Amino acid sequence: MSINKQQDFGTPASEVAQTVTLEIDGFTVTVPMGTSVMRAAATIGIDIPKLCATDSIQPFGSCRLCVVQIEGGRGMPASCTTPVAEGQKVSTQSPKLADVRRGVMELYISDHPLDCLTCSANGDCELQDMAGAVGLREVRYNPAGENHLSAVKDESNPYFSFDPSKCIVCSRCVRACEETQGTFALTIDGRGFDSKVSPSQNQSFMDSECVSCGACVQACPTATLMEKSVIDHGQPEHAIITTCAYCGVGCSFRAEMKGEQVIRMIPNKDGQANHGHSCVKGRFSFGYATHKDRVTKPMIRANISDPWKEVSWEEAINHAASELKRLQSKYGKDSIGSITSSRCTNEEVYLMQKLTRAGFGNNNVDTCARVCHSPTGYGLKQTFGESSGTQDFDSVMEADVIMVIGANPTDGHPVFASLMKKRLRQGANLIVVDPRQIDLVKTPHVEADYHLKLRPSTNVALMNALAYVIVTENLVDEDFVNERCDIESFNKWRTFIRQDMHSPENAEAITGVPAADVRAAARLYATGKNSAIYYGLGVTEHSQGSTTVISIANLAMATGNLGRKGVGVNPLRGQNNVQGSCDMGSFPHEYPGYRHVSDDITRGLFEITWHAELSPEPGLRIPNMFEAAIDKTFMGLYVQGEDIAQSDPDIQHVHAALRSMECVIVQDLFLNETAKFAHVFFPGSSFLEKNGTFTNAERRISPVRKVMTPLAKYQDWEVTQMLSNAMGYPMNYSHPSEIMAELASLTPTFAGVSYEKIDQLGSIQWPCNDESPAGTPVMHKDEFMRDDGKGLFMLTGYVPTAEKVTPKFPLILTTGRILSQYNVGAQTRRTENNVWHAEDILEIHPHDAEDRGVNNQDWVGIKSRSGETVLRALISDRVQPGIVYTTFHFPESGANVITTDNSDWATNCPEYKVTAVQVTKVNQQSEWQKDYQAFSEDQLDLLAQGMAND
Repeated sequence: MSINKQQDFGTPASEVAQTVTLEIDGFTVTVPMGTSVMRAAATIGIDIPKLCATDSIQPFGSCRLCVVQIEGGRGMPASCTTPVAEGQKVSTQSPKLADVRRGVMELYISDHPLDCLTCSANGDCELQDMAGAVGLREVRYNPAGENHLSAVKDESNPYFSFDPSKCIVCSRCVRACEETQGTFALTIDGRGFDSKVSPSQNQSFMDSECVSCGACVQACPTATLMEKSVIDHGQPEHAIITTCAYCGVGCSFRAEMKGEQVIRMIPNKDGQANHGHSCVKGRFSFGYATHKDRVTKPMIRANISDPWKEVSWEEAINHAASELKRLQSKYGKDSIGSITSSRCTNEEVYLMQKLTRAGFGNNNVDTCARVCHSPTGYGLKQTFGESSGTQDFDSVMEADVIMVIGANPTDGHPVFASLMKKRLRQGANLIVVDPRQIDLVKTPHVEADYHLKLRPSTNVALMNALAYVIVTENLVDEDFVNERCDIESFNKWRTFIRQDMHSPENAEAITGVPAADVRAAARLYATGKNSAIYYGLGVTEHSQGSTTVISIANLAMATGNLGRKGVGVNPLRGQNNVQGSCDMGSFPHEYPGYRHVSDDITRGLFEITWHAELSPEPGLRIPNMFEAAIDKTFMGLYVQGEDIAQSDPDIQHVHAALRSMECVIVQDLFLNETAKFAHVFFPGSSFLEKNGTFTNAERRISPVRKVMTPLAKYQDWEVTQMLSNAMGYPMNYSHPSEIMAELASLTPTFAGVSYEKIDQLGSIQWPCNDESPAGTPVMHKDEFMRDDGKGLFMLTGYVPTAEKVTPKFPLILTTGRILSQYNVGAQTRRTENNVWHAEDILEIHPHDAEDRGVNNQDWVGIKSRSGETVLRALISDRVQPGIVYTTFHFPESGANVITTDNSDWATNCPEYKVTAVQVTKVNQQSEWQKDYQAFSEDQLDLLAQGMAND
């Protein structure tokens, strides 16, 4: 083969502890009971020929190529479906077996194109390999007979081709779609000779339910399903394991290369977060890394109305450092700051906050978690003692009841969603808490037991109502609470929750959820053997986001659903390293490891190692930076890998703040929306161009490994280091492993983390230290991480949002993500993913549309107290009457022109999910859209002028 591929054992591993010893071809082997004969043979290097079997899906036994003979047994059973037995004696080779296998292969080849030399799978085709393995040398059947050789290709999918003429109907693709992905988009249509693989009901792949996860392509043993990148560029010749740079699942991938060209991304079977599965983004949407829009040379300009000037790295760095020092000299030490990136590595984020604290001399550093999961950090830190989720993803496979609150896993975290759906198909119960009917409410073979369709902004009232049922119906796990929790706080909480105002009947007027459903869901959650909560931005992006996180923690503690597999409180983090960016000390009040800057002992440790005097005063949060900029006291900002000019709320206010600053430095791959307000542009490096680590939503630290030379010469950490040195604060790292070593020496939860250990184990879940040298899949097993080891209950009074519907603004706008696009879309919009979602649209209920005379595809104006934009309408009953919904992946949509400056009381996380709006039918863009489009076009012209003058 052209590349070292991972071994395929033919069938999945058995999880049974008891072992069996048998003999295969004279060799003794001991394997777990339940192992197939095929897998047992593979473990000792005996590869039995196979076509329909692969170890990512359950055995099927259809190809008959893997037959063996068993002493004392009858016939020739399929080794993939035959379990091992104690004392069994198996023969995998004999003249009779050889004849049968050649006969089977002859039948397959008789209805298969003989174009191996020009086939895109040549060198990576199991059918070709098996023909050689069984010694097939001729085909006796008449090629002119009835066959499928003229079947028409389906080229509808932008990423892979489907050639039915090469299909051997092994069903591997169908089974992968069912078992691995859980979409059930493929089927075997017809019978006998007429059998064929069919997407849905004889539709094209693009018209079917296919979500382009790539599981079918990966499972296919021939060239029937083939990546178009391989068809265009040929087979890869080497592979490097790295970690996906999209969502917080943190999938491990084999970047399969030809030289420095990425041919395809194959999900790593040994990936501990994804187990060989992927989604459309990680699997196929990597083309942005080499897109023509990449800016690969540093640029500077005096004003945002000036053309960009391409300069050397030395000039750009020195100019940026000079400007930052000038601003501090003119406006004071606290007049500059930074925003770290949740798309960059842990090591890069660590250097950004170090530069800010030690080089700038202040704590004005913040991160995008401010606008997404900062309430998670606050709420879980207060109640459990640590700012992170409690479980690994695999824990869901032991859950009996799953509650999903304010999250849409099939769109936002699709690989984890597939795992969750597998558990649901096995019989786990599901409770969905969401204003909108997400896919999980009802999808093939999965249906929620309860959909608590609450009104946006009423999360706390609903959680209190659930807790009321648990407390008043004596469903509290008293043993857990007495042993593991702070009793005084629990008693105060129980007294608070028992108040009549929290009853489901009284809460119904607030939440809109029928009291009977609340009571039934509460009983289901509290009485399940193992109950787990998974939540997302629908919890945190509210004025009471922190309160809701606390109420979730209270619920889990009260029912004893913590400290073991199958339970827990699990925030589904949005970006690839948003957990890591928080861990690294990106908040203005915390050092790495979530230790407050005012703590003298902690600050002293960093001062000694960093050789700098550090401020004990918390710095500015992102919203405070914007306010201070408009007040002319915060004048310089270094932004790495974040697009605040598109992603932050009340965009017109953000733009005004950026215009007020004298030096905005942006480090990114493209001239993003924020860079259009910048004075210095440092070209960034994609995840394919750097070494480092990402930390996913389950606290898993995974390796990011450079597969190609940075197009702009430097990795992001190197640029930050050069700027620090130019600012007069020396940094002299030669590799990111040295940065991780420094972090580990200063941070107790990372004390045992090193590149050597990550390479050895594949990944590590923190805490990793002397107590947990291999990491911690499940947190709070014996005690909580608070100082006293006890879980703390906190009171969660419901406070209505200040954002009210009125006759002028009678609808509530809420926002979310979609599968094919990612965050601000800067990456995915530069790929073929646009064929699925080319614009942000507004979902509106049929009743609300009818009242406004709106039809599907009409342009509608959405006006709030903050601004107005125009989107195309989609009439849908997935939203409730009175609620409209949109995504935020396209800058021209202006979704955040509408959102207000309301925010969480504890963390300033914006209330993206609740904006009072009016929707009307219109026939042209909003004034903001017209103005911003003109501004954006001017900025692109200024970029082009600068490049032309180079």
